[in-house]
Amino acid sequence: MTAPKYTLRNFVTKRAVLQGGFPRFLQALVGILGLSRHSHAVSLFRRPMIKLKSILFLLVFAVAMPVMGVAQKLLIPMDLTQTNHLKAYGIAFMVLTQDQPVDWLLNYRGGSFMMDFSNQIAAECRIRGVSFQELDGASAAVVYADVQAEKNNTEVVRLEKAPRIAVYVPPGFRPWDDAVTLAMEYAEVKYDKLWDEEVIQGKLGEYDWLHLHHEDFTGQYGKFFSSSANEAWYVQQVALLENTAKKLGFNKVSQLKSAVVEKIRDFVTNGGFMFAMCSATDSYDIALAAAGLDICDVMYDGDPADANANKKLDYSRTFAFDNFQLHMDPYEYEYSSIDIDANILLSTQNSDYFTLFDFSAKYDPVPTMLTQCHVNVVRGFLGQTTAYHKDQIKNHVTVLALREGTDQVKYIHGNVGRGTFTWYGGHDPEDYRHAVGDPPTDLSLHPSSPGYRLILNNILFPAAKKKKQKT
Repeated sequence: MTAPKYTLRNFVTKRAVLQGGFPRFLQALVGILGLSRHSHAVSLFRRPMIKLKSILFLLVFAVAMPVMGVAQKLLIPMDLTQTNHLKAYGIAFMVLTQDQPVDWLLNYRGGSFMMDFSNQIAAECRIRGVSFQELDGASAAVVYADVQAEKNNTEVVRLEKAPRIAVYVPPGFRPWDDAVTLAMEYAEVKYDKLWDEEVIQGKLGEYDWLHLHHEDFTGQYGKFFSSSANEAWYVQQVALLENTAKKLGFNKVSQLKSAVVEKIRDFVTNGGFMFAMCSATDSYDIALAAAGLDICDVMYDGDPADANANKKLDYSRTFAFDNFQLHMDPYEYEYSSIDIDANILLSTQNSDYFTLFDFSAKYDPVPTMLTQCHVNVVRGFLGQTTAYHKDQIKNHVTVLALREGTDQVKYIHGNVGRGTFTWYGGHDPEDYRHAVGDPPTDLSLHPSSPGYRLILNNILFPAAKKKKQKT
């Protein structure tokens, strides 16, 4: 009778080890060592030799430990069973800061995280209210095999090192003024703040990932003149910007912002990761296209704008948008034709949802990472720049999410040089129509916010180990 064959794969399965019991386990061990059931080595098992039995017991115990009930891995599920999706990102980031790798299981249970088990990580999960599971070696092997199976649209991406994060914000900034910093504060992810002076001084090179606060890079102070010219916050903002420009040697705020835009462009082309929301997205591209042009009217920079500016825009310099036209009326609260008119969205507020695209995890891991979520349809939200007209997005840019049945694109990603940019329309995913002076969003009331999850996908994306593209 031919002896059964055992391989490493069935050795670690529950059928071979957990269900088969100790005799089956011994047979499995013998099979892996390349021995037959009738070999001399096997016959030694029957001899009453205490020393040999002791050695054998130690060998069996050492091999069996990782697979027979002892926690080896910690799995943080990101599906609907998770109690706090947002803080789960903070746990993953914390582990990376300790120079420990994290495996991101794309499309597996909502984009779960797997890491080596430790009592310290388990305790931190409990403190932060993050659901987790302890897995022995056999159970973890089953999960990995499932995720890496060719038939499944899932993949394992190894995260290796926590990115150095900077947020471009003005002095006096409060975390709740911006959804990204609000998310990072809640998830307990550390970041540094910098603004125009630090950017001009070349300090962006000290970071891997840059988020742009809701900035107006055109030098028009957000085009709030018509509605807020006499309000204290607006007057203070103008004074801050004008004093900063003067301090750094620029005659106009628009010239300062143009120089900042070029520094950020260098950061991205040299391998940096850029993330922006709301007006920082389209105003950035407008500033690139309008380099050297005066697009600001007299109330913004003291002299009239170039009446022919729209004919002189250089779209070859932009990251994402093409063939757009500037809205030159200084009293209009809109920069260009890129943005979707908020009045159109308000009229359909109850049906304002956007859909995440379903990418191939094995062939398109980057957009898959950026769209990990426990739902695929997400509630929309407004901003100074809410969404983008699809026909004004460059062909090479990847659309990550849009409002089905419309040309309204919410979430995009692209490459520039050796770096990337990801832009997300709207201001606050949990405040549909956030206004200046509104109270901050309390994320403890929204611990599983899908819209905020998309933000936090971006802070882990730079930590991913690059793989060879599948063909």
